Amino acid sequence: MQRLARAISLLPALALAACAVGPQVSVMSTDTTTPAPADVTTLQAPAQTTATAASQTDASAFVDPAAYSQLSAKSKAQLSTAQFNALQFGRVGAPRNWTGDNNQSGSITVGPYVRVNLIDCRTFVDTVLIGAQSFVKNGTACRGADGSWSVTANKTG
Repeated sequence: MQRLARAISLLPALALAACAVGPQVSVMSTDTTTPAPADVTTLQAPAQTTATAASQTDASAFVDPAAYSQLSAKSKAQLSTAQFNALQFGRVGAPRNWTGDNNQSGSITVGPYVRVNLIDCRTFVDTVLIGAQSFVKNGTACRGADGSWSVTANKTG
């Protein structure tokens, strides 16, 4: 009973102690005369980083040049999005399909990630269908430091 009474008498002290260790608030200076250090880099949100990397990935390198020159602007945009997403997020062997306009479509299938000297690479098979004609390009793509993908080896066929 005495232990219980002691424990109960300690509760108000513990509650006050918890309040004293509350969140710390820091006040930032409004002095704008001191410039920020030059070596400070601004971190981007993951979605922003992914969008930037996707825009820097050149989809034309992943497709047979004869097919790419025949694609409409919408088809090229669909191809580019599908290509980046397949390389970045795709499951091994699962094709990522895209559909453009003017009877143009295709699919991208990627292989497993292979890490070489801290660089992520993947094999890919890119198929473009224009009408009844099929164009296939196989290759290997690696992710750069900026997150974009580039073809390091390819084979048309």
